Amino acid sequence: MTKVRYGIIGCGMMAGEHIRNIALIQGAVVTATYDPVRELAEQAAALAGGAEVAESFDALLARDDVDALVIVSPNHLHIGQLEQIAAYKHRPVLCEKPLYTDPAQAAQVQAFAANYTAPVWVAMEYRYMPPIATLLQEAASVTGGVKMLTIREHRFPFLPKVGDWNRFNANTGGTLVEKCCHFFDLMRLVMEDEPVRIMASAGQSVNHLDETYDGQTPDIWDNGYVIVDFAKGARAMLELCMFAEGSKYQEAVSAVGPNGKIECLVPGPRRFWPDHLGPAPIPQVLVSPRNPAGETVIDVPVDPTILDAGDHNGSTFYQHRKFFDVCLGHGAVEVTLDDGARAVAMGLAAQQSAREGRAILL
Repeated sequence: MTKVRYGIIGCGMMAGEHIRNIALIQGAVVTATYDPVRELAEQAAALAGGAEVAESFDALLARDDVDALVIVSPNHLHIGQLEQIAAYKHRPVLCEKPLYTDPAQAAQVQAFAANYTAPVWVAMEYRYMPPIATLLQEAASVTGGVKMLTIREHRFPFLPKVGDWNRFNANTGGTLVEKCCHFFDLMRLVMEDEPVRIMASAGQSVNHLDETYDGQTPDIWDNGYVIVDFAKGARAMLELCMFAEGSKYQEAVSAVGPNGKIECLVPGPRRFWPDHLGPAPIPQVLVSPRNPAGETVIDVPVDPTILDAGDHNGSTFYQHRKFFDVCLGHGAVEVTLDDGARAVAMGLAAQQSAREGRAILL
């Protein structure tokens, strides 16, 4: 097989990014879409160039012309949909993060993983942002072993979503799960280690306070700090602010060890960059050895065609390219169910720490 036919589950904004990036891969085609809001499924099908709209979730899963599935539905639906998928022919799945949203669902993830026979890739696309990928590749050699890792994201507020589901913790798992599981995944990847303690302070200070949905005010947090201690003694910190869209760079990642420091700077979505400021900034990697001291700045540009296909600095394309190979039987899943589950567990612990004002042991 040299062609992969995809079924898209959930057809909101992020589904469009997946569809545009699948279209950039030779041999990849979206054949079917499903969303309970039929208009959204029809829009996604049109974007895919004439895919068919499934009348129900079960109808999509029963199709013979779907080789792989992409789950892009609201967070709280993911684990239930995975379980439903398992009742049909097992085929490769790319599941958007977070894998689950409630501590009680961890056992469901384990049971699914034990019984599902096809590859499942959890969409932690931040790994594949070119400047972050460069940092991941070079961190050990530049630093001599990372002892401190800092991740800062200064960005725009949560965007409007279908039914405003992302305004409430009950649907998202909370900001430190919904938004930050990416960063907890990066921490484990950089450290090559597991967390043992998490401390967090977070809350809702600015965003969505004047909004009301069915008489309820959103409770989703918009800023926070998280400190993570790892088993071998290294530590990491996350700083999140979701009312800082004026920033030149959206993400900054810094890894430091006994031999030096490596950093990367990642711009936010190009479509949000103000025209009056001129060209959007180029991603950079900064290498700063201790001896001899001095900083080297490396530009890490991304192909404009790939940038235009989404909001994540090209990472969705690079992720899909690797998943496509897995669907063809080449290569291995790089972001496993276990990776996805551990990142959620860290986010849930951080949510608990911030709520209760205490460190959480893992």
